[in-house]
Order: sequence, then C-alpha cells, then structure tokens
Amino acid sequence: MSTILLTGANRGIGLALARALSTRGDTVIAVCRRSSPALLALGVRVLDGVDVTDDASLAALPGRLAGTPIDVLINNAGILERESLDRLDPAGWRRQMEVNAFGPLALTAALLPLLAPAAKVVVITSRMGSIGDNGSGGYHGYRMSKAAVNAAFVSLSRDLAPRGIAVGIYHPGMVATDMTGRHGIPPEQSAAGLIARIDALTTATSGRFFHQDGTELPW
Repeated sequence: MSTILLTGANRGIGLALARALSTRGDTVIAVCRRSSPALLALGVRVLDGVDVTDDASLAALPGRLAGTPIDVLINNAGILERESLDRLDPAGWRRQMEVNAFGPLALTAALLPLLAPAAKVVVITSRMGSIGDNGSGGYHGYRMSKAAVNAAFVSLSRDLAPRGIAVGIYHPGMVATDMTGRHGIPPEQSAAGLIARIDALTTATSGRFFHQDGTELPW
C-alpha cells in the first residue's frame, strides 16, 4: 500500500478520495485549511491550517511531515466562482488563479524532496480548462485557472521524468458537491474513477489529460 498526501480533503471529492483510499489500506495524509467532522471520523492523519496560496504555510509543510516519504501526491484543493460576460469579477479571477493554478504547483515544488522514487503526482483539474472542449463559454476565471494548471502540470511531467515520477492530470466529472450545487454524479463514483486512473498512471501516460472514466480529453 502507498502513502498518499491529499489536499482539499475535508469535503467533496477530497473527502471521498480520503475515505476510499484509507478503506483499501493506503496511508492517507489529509491536508486542508480547516478540518471537518467527517474527515476526522476517518481516522487518517490530518494536517490542517495549510493554505496553498500562503508561502509560509507551504514552507512549513515539509517540517510537519517530518521526513515522511510520499508515494502519491494528489493536488485536489480548488475553488469555483460563478461569473459571466455581463458580470465579470477580476478579483475572482485572481483568487481562482492563486488557488487552482499557482497553489498546486507551489505545493508540489515544496514537497519535491519528500517524493519517493517512482512517485506519482496528480492534479484534479477540470475539462472546463480545455480550449477544445469549450462549447458553452462563461466561467472565464475558472476556465483560465484550470487551463493554466493543465499547462503547468504538462511542464511538470517533463521536469520530473528524469526522476521516474509520473504526473496525472484528471477531470473528476461533474460531481454532486457544494461547489456544483449538488449536481452530478456521487463523489464516491468520481473517487473510484480517479483512483483507477491514479493506479494505472505510468511514465508512459504522464502529462496526458484524462476524464475519471478513462476517456482522454483534448487540450
């Protein structure tokens, strides 16, 4: 079994991933800004007070891990803010870029010394970051942030290839969470698909963009 560090683990997809991974016997380190009763009930190791947009918080994280080797790093923390062309929100664009794009890359960089040989690094992104798949418009800040993190993690897959570290870029599906207004598939279904993708990830599939159901997505 693997030691898996997971961000945004206190609710939604992150909580479903933490539950499924711990149930099958993996050692889960759940990282979040604020814990939740549901997360604490899992009995996994919880590191709260971690903000992926805060440099000091990220700098302190390796010390809190006390040298624990990480086999799988799952960057799941993210936000979505609703806007349209007639109601643009530049401040919201910046928040989403900070959390959704800059945060995962900064956290991964902070934890590079702890990544085990042949580790896996994953970002839970969205097909809304796909330019080729955009058929509906809107959500400009969210789309930009997800396109940016996709680009960053393709680059990361090249950067980490000499270390034998594979990078997964995954869309979780439309999932019924607070973020989506409870529309979509159950978080448990999304988590199961994501875990299957992570388990199947190799250096041969590193840097490619997949739906949790296994479909490869366009950029």
